[in-house]
Amino acid sequence: MHYRGFRQQSMDMHRIESAVRRAATVTFARSGGPGGQNVNKVSSKAVLRLPLGRFASIAGLSADELARAQGKLGRKLNDRGDLVVAVQDTRDQAKNREIAVRRAADLVAASLRRPRRRVKTRPSAGSREARISSKKRRGAAKRLRSGRPEEE
Repeated sequence: MHYRGFRQQSMDMHRIESAVRRAATVTFARSGGPGGQNVNKVSSKAVLRLPLGRFASIAGLSADELARAQGKLGRKLNDRGDLVVAVQDTRDQAKNREIAVRRAADLVAASLRRPRRRVKTRPSAGSREARISSKKRRGAAKRLRSGRPEEE
């Protein structure tokens, strides 16, 4: 079965990832963790900086989409409004760069997704009745503990 909107979402993800590649700058630094003597010589940690304003113009985002992304990504943005993603998962610089691009694209895609509208529902008559009767039972048990007589 093919659920509605799947093709469109995957195409959007490809568009977002290519826009991230064009707008972002990737720098490399020395990575922490194990690696022996090599760890002090090779800069394999990838630090991706994605200026959201530049990304929005490349990806063709509207002003409200940009504002939604900035709101959702709030804590992940630096003081200049850039999304910063640091990856040191592997010892390979190229793999870390690819992982950083994918993570940034995933973050941006998630921030652009509109939340589903909540459909207001009302509790059924049976559930209201069950709730009231359970409250009455609970109250009766507490009254028995206090020594007060039973009221109905």
